[in-house]
Amino acid sequence: MKSARENPSVFFGERASRGVKALRSSRLLTFRSSSFRSRGAALIVVLWISLGLASLALLFGNTMMLEYRAADNTAAALESTQAIEGARSYVSFVLANLEEPGKMPDVESYESDDVAVGDAAFWLIGRGGASERESRGEDDAPVFGLVDEASKLNLNTATREMLEALPGMTAELAAAIIDWRDADEELTPDGAESQNYLLGDPAYNCKNSRFETVEELRLVKGGDWNVLCGEDANRNGILDPNENDGAATPPDDNQDGRLDPGILEYVTVYTREPNVREDGSPRINVNGNRSAVEQLLREKFGDARAAEIQAATGSGGNFSSILQFFLRSRMTPEEFAQVNDALTATDNDALEGLVNVNTAGAEVLACLPGIGEAFAEQLTAYREGKDEELDSPAWVTKVLDEPSAIEAGPYITARTSQFSADAAAVGHEGRGLTRTLLVFDASGEEPAVVYRRDLTGLGWPLGRSVRERLAADAKERTRLR
Repeated sequence: MKSARENPSVFFGERASRGVKALRSSRLLTFRSSSFRSRGAALIVVLWISLGLASLALLFGNTMMLEYRAADNTAAALESTQAIEGARSYVSFVLANLEEPGKMPDVESYESDDVAVGDAAFWLIGRGGASERESRGEDDAPVFGLVDEASKLNLNTATREMLEALPGMTAELAAAIIDWRDADEELTPDGAESQNYLLGDPAYNCKNSRFETVEELRLVKGGDWNVLCGEDANRNGILDPNENDGAATPPDDNQDGRLDPGILEYVTVYTREPNVREDGSPRINVNGNRSAVEQLLREKFGDARAAEIQAATGSGGNFSSILQFFLRSRMTPEEFAQVNDALTATDNDALEGLVNVNTAGAEVLACLPGIGEAFAEQLTAYREGKDEELDSPAWVTKVLDEPSAIEAGPYITARTSQFSADAAAVGHEGRGLTRTLLVFDASGEEPAVVYRRDLTGLGWPLGRSVRERLAADAKERTRLR
């Protein structure tokens, strides 16, 4: 073989061949490196896209979950709203079919606690003391049932002295209530008329007319929420934890373990008893129709006994109440119960503001003339378990002396026509709380709702034990799915 020196073309050819091979190898390496880089970049892009898609999927899924929960909560709220309407219909049915019209129905005769309406349920929040809750074994749960509006004082008829006797009432607020409802601008001592309200912000005139709702007290001078609602911020009649912790959480309370329910617990504007018999026929006025009274007595007791009763009552007239007529007649309570519904001591079409002595609490009874604190507790204690004696107000004479009974007579009754149903409802799984206060007037042919107010914003009203039970039931249903 010739050397490169001897054959330059061979030399350069070999060099060129090697160069080409090197170039090809370099290009191949560069191509491979570039290919690897391109593939890596593509992988990174794919990963970022995947991450973005995954994030979008998670975001979409979370949004859908929130929408589902919102829709589910909305459905629960709708269920509870319809359950309130179910409660309204049910209470109307109960009041339209009372065994004894004009009497407070026995709470055992109707459903009031956790009444199912489809997947929802409602409760009728009643009122009662510690003894009622203890009997149910639930110290922190309300008493359930309808409330007799005649167990309260009527803001439109109660005297100033009666108002001042209410727990938590101030002399100034009692006087301002009188000024608010009377027709003049004459200032009652310690009261308030337009001259006082026009100085406020906002300024407004004194109404000088009847109260239409108890919440109207908020407009009356001195009617702030601490006085009206006391410690019972959610107005359910029981001492909730936040109402017994001092200033830790609203409302402010004295942390004494006892509930101050405020004035709203004891007042109403709805008590009105039609002055007719149960069958709708007119009652007989013992002050003006002696012959009709005598005829009634003969029909019920015979001629001899009727003559004795008429002789005891004298020439008639000047009876302040049928309770006074009973006392003077010397009838037995059992006899009086037979004629009580047929008699009256006034020609008025209706008897407004009478307090039902069979259902009123001691706080309200203590406000009435002739009863006061001296007899209020005795009356509530005596009537326990004596339903058969409560057909007429005559039973109070077994507790009150005669002068006290005569003084109390014009203010009491044993009948009622207005009832309130404080209905709270929840949808499925205990969610979607709705609460509505309904006042029924059962004095007409059909019970009618005369007042309706949404109380949902006051918060949970059913106590801790009911909440825990609902939560446990929801958890159990979820486990079984």
